[in-house]
Amino acid sequence: MFFNHLRIAFRNIIKRKGYSFLNIAGLTIGMSCCLLIFHYVSYERSFDRFEPKAGQIVRVRLDSYQKGVLAYKSATSYPAIGPTMKRDFPEVEKFCRLIDDNLLLSNEAKDIKFTENKGYYADPASIDLFNLQFLKGNQLTALTGPDKIVLSESMAHKYFGNEDALGKTLINRSGDHVQPFQITGIYKDFPENSHLILNYLVSYSTLQKEMILSGDSSNASETAWGWYDFYVYIQLKPGADYKMLESKLPAFANKYMNSQEWAVKNNHRSELHLIPLSDIHLYSNYNQEAEANGNGRAVAFLFLIAIFIICIAWINYINLATARSVERAKEVGVRKVLGALRGTLIRQFLMESFLLNGISLILSLAVFYILLHPFDLFTGRDHYTGLTLNSRYWIYFLGLFAIGTLISGVYPAFVLSGFKPGVVLKGSFKNSGSGLFLRKSLIVVQFITSVVLIAGTIVVYQQVNYMRNQSLGADISQTIILKGPHTLGDSVYKQVFQPFKTEVLKQPSIKSIAASSSVPGDEIYWTNGSRRLGSGQSAVTLYNLGVDFDFIPAYKIEMAAGKNFSESFGMVKKSVILNQNAASLLGFKNPEDAINQKIVRNHDTLTIVGVTANFHQLGLQKMIDPMIILPRPEIAEFYSLKINGSNAAQSITTLKQIWARFFPKDPFDYFFLDESFGQQYKADMLFGKVFGIFSFLAILIACFGLLGLSAYNVLQRTREIGIRKVLGASVNSILVLLSKDFLRLILVSFFLAIPVGWILMSQWLEDYAFRIHIGWWVFGIAGAIALMIAIATIVIQAMKAATSNPVTSLRSE
Repeated sequence: MFFNHLRIAFRNIIKRKGYSFLNIAGLTIGMSCCLLIFHYVSYERSFDRFEPKAGQIVRVRLDSYQKGVLAYKSATSYPAIGPTMKRDFPEVEKFCRLIDDNLLLSNEAKDIKFTENKGYYADPASIDLFNLQFLKGNQLTALTGPDKIVLSESMAHKYFGNEDALGKTLINRSGDHVQPFQITGIYKDFPENSHLILNYLVSYSTLQKEMILSGDSSNASETAWGWYDFYVYIQLKPGADYKMLESKLPAFANKYMNSQEWAVKNNHRSELHLIPLSDIHLYSNYNQEAEANGNGRAVAFLFLIAIFIICIAWINYINLATARSVERAKEVGVRKVLGALRGTLIRQFLMESFLLNGISLILSLAVFYILLHPFDLFTGRDHYTGLTLNSRYWIYFLGLFAIGTLISGVYPAFVLSGFKPGVVLKGSFKNSGSGLFLRKSLIVVQFITSVVLIAGTIVVYQQVNYMRNQSLGADISQTIILKGPHTLGDSVYKQVFQPFKTEVLKQPSIKSIAASSSVPGDEIYWTNGSRRLGSGQSAVTLYNLGVDFDFIPAYKIEMAAGKNFSESFGMVKKSVILNQNAASLLGFKNPEDAINQKIVRNHDTLTIVGVTANFHQLGLQKMIDPMIILPRPEIAEFYSLKINGSNAAQSITTLKQIWARFFPKDPFDYFFLDESFGQQYKADMLFGKVFGIFSFLAILIACFGLLGLSAYNVLQRTREIGIRKVLGASVNSILVLLSKDFLRLILVSFFLAIPVGWILMSQWLEDYAFRIHIGWWVFGIAGAIALMIAIATIVIQAMKAATSNPVTSLRSE
């Protein structure tokens, strides 16, 4: 019996090639899209889950309130938190702290040197907590004691080639200070699906040693409750609930932070929160994140789109199967007269459904594997080309396939098998009202989804375009950034920098050169408390930017009041410039009121000489921080060079030669500022492309269904059309007759899609500090596009019927 059903199912598929092609094409595209999106979502949700104890590890983060108002939310917190929580809370098994630092590392023997910024000073517990897979060295002692460093396998090869790096020395140079690090361990490259990039770890006790050498004996790296640049990770004991621990943190914060004299005096309050390790990549987008994280809301949107796409394909199948009910009615009637039972017919129709879905599944798996690598390249993951999804997502997909196949097959099977042979064979059978209502409802669902997806694509494009083209308040075009030298002491640097600058400005391709502690796109970690002198106000946190005299004019930053720093100022180091947000936070009603007023910063009294208009230090996803700009002519972190013309390659070659003459011990390291700044929008641009492509494919699948339905609608009304044409009906009137029912449904879909799309896209835009407003025209365009696509799809069939010879359709009458 099974093989008989299978044979008949194959005959029906071959007999009705157009119907079969539309179904198989729609189902194959839907399943392939679903698999590709699941692949993307699976990777995004896999971050940090490779850790064996990921479920027990949380990161502590900090919310700071100033004057009762939330000032910032930071991914980092204080170094004293880790050891104090270990002492106070029995559920804490261990902790580790990480703090990053730029190092100029060199292998002196081979004259290999690089500036490194993808590593951390780290507690010894970090090796076990992050499950570093040691290849060489003793992981129990590798970070115990000062002056030790462990390297990833790739980094060891970078400095030592095929030599055994264990036990050898790397030199870190910072000004006059030369710091040798003994290599005490080599570990496998850390997985890329982590919120951290761990190319190297330096023993945490080295940090304290270096602070003592610089004159700071406060032991701040262990005891500070105000230095919030540390990533603090807590590993809980088995069975401990991080939510229960988090509920104890308000009292903990009050005891150790909010009760301190400085915090009480300045009306500062700190809150501590915990975030599970596996949630950091998608759900942690705070100040001072270790790396650019993903967007959990965007990933959830794509997951829903995957389900929508495959459901649209199954809706097509149901619609086409039930629309063909008239055509299959006589077959059912004859088979019932010949003794076929309803159960047998149900099994037959289910077999057809499973066969069509099975063929589509095989084709979709082939398409998935063929497109997997190109799709990874498209999404910027050329390193991740695995041939399998996470097992959980295979379960999701196969479960979805089984349920969808069953539902899409069961309804048509029961409808078709329920026809009464007497009615059918008399020729008086017509589609039931309930069947028509179901098909109309499913068409509405399809086109609600289509309009929402089109509108969503427009909104995503608008937001990304808005962020990329909005004025930053600073000119970042035609700018090359050089990373400053590290090997010269202050006195030597002052003698070298000015001749270097003079030599650079002799080049006709260089318009200006400016030095600064940070550049646009580089998050500022340098903060201090500042307050107005004599106002009785509490201190507020301001973000520090050190610049030379040429920085503000080079970036064309507008002065809202006052003027730029000048060498002609007496006591220039005692002057500062604020941005508008900082001036407002300090209580000045307008920028002019701040000029020549004094503020206290780190016990120094400084005079405000200017206020800049607000400019974006970071992308438009982030708020503009209150900023204090300090005159630091000797600053050497970054050099911003404005170039003329388009021959950047020649400019870089010349700069490299000049650099080698003045800073021979430092690597020449540069980047283009507009490209670097644009990397902040990379994830948003990628989401826009992925969203747009899969939205288009979802609409294409919906059109397959509409094409099939309109074809069967024409088929069922062939004689009616012939009679109307004989009686004088025009082609236009027949087109309207065949199209109006579908167009009504699409208009209903449009009005229902507006609130759905508005709510969904408004939620997505909440992740952006600066965002567009969704205009009514977005849905107007989305509806018009959906309507035009639908009209084009329907008219193809309607025109064929309207222009056909009526004699052909009426001959049998």
